[in-house]
Amino acid sequence: MTRLAIFDRDATIIDVVRDEELGAISVAFHPDQLKFLDGAVEGMRALQDAGFVLAIATNQPAPAKGQFSARAVARTNEALLRRLADMGVTVAALEACMHHPEGATAGDPGLIRSCDCRKPKPGMLNSLLDRYGADRGRSWMIGDSMGDVEAGRAAGVNTALVFLPNRCELCPLRYGVPLGAGAVTPDIHGVTLAELAKRILRGG
Repeated sequence: MTRLAIFDRDATIIDVVRDEELGAISVAFHPDQLKFLDGAVEGMRALQDAGFVLAIATNQPAPAKGQFSARAVARTNEALLRRLADMGVTVAALEACMHHPEGATAGDPGLIRSCDCRKPKPGMLNSLLDRYGADRGRSWMIGDSMGDVEAGRAAGVNTALVFLPNRCELCPLRYGVPLGAGAVTPDIHGVTLAELAKRILRGG
């Protein structure tokens, strides 16, 4: 059966966008803002070369919040897939949830609602896993947030968390300390996707 590696997008594959003049941080909403994180392409390529089918599942609520358009999300995702392909990484499918349960006055009213796809719910993951007939016990959800881990657990796959040293809220994981009552813990964690890929291919 297929082994599927499902990746989050922002802060997992690509960096967030920092506007130093405005002091604002956002996700990429234009192809020119795409910047790969260290080890991201290498890690994806290593899993692909080992036989994993690659996919992306990303929450993109900005259209529901009126921050930028659904078209901006789509063109950025399209550019991301092209750039990855140019570097020898084939992403079989990309799922993007543009819903948000609260949204904003300026947001697209058709996207303001509760849904089954927005992580930590497993809707996007289940769709991808079913589409490729994946072996859930040998597939992975790889992201940067506990919502990614929760979605992976709900979908019945292994989970991996990538986070930089400045992610202080996750620091206890480095020392084997639980994150708190009721918190889920990833199966593995590391600083880069390249590091995570090595651990996945070694069996965790």
